Amino acid sequence: MSKIQANTTGTRTIEVSEEHLQTLEKYQLMRDLQESHGYVDEDTLNKLKLNIRALLESETGHDKALLDLCLDVIYNPNMKAFGLQQLFQLFMEWKNRSVES
Repeated sequence: MSKIQANTTGTRTIEVSEEHLQTLEKYQLMRDLQESHGYVDEDTLNKLKLNIRALLESETGHDKALLDLCLDVIYNPNMKAFGLQQLFQLFMEWKNRSVES
């Protein structure tokens, strides 16, 4: 279990599990989400939420892991653009560790 900082002051955090990271990878939710300049804003977070909502409404959206990711991380009341940037960084570190193994 990892924690990401959800705001710049560090007073809010969100717990991210290995299963959450695997779900991000399984549905390729981070792919093509971040702009080429690497800046994450509220529009980026909203785009992710819309992508996940579409998955949940589709036939493939009957996955408990995807629902858990939504409830625990993406739709967490503390999740803002800063938290999403931290989630991107955690995901990339996790993915790089997976490739090295």
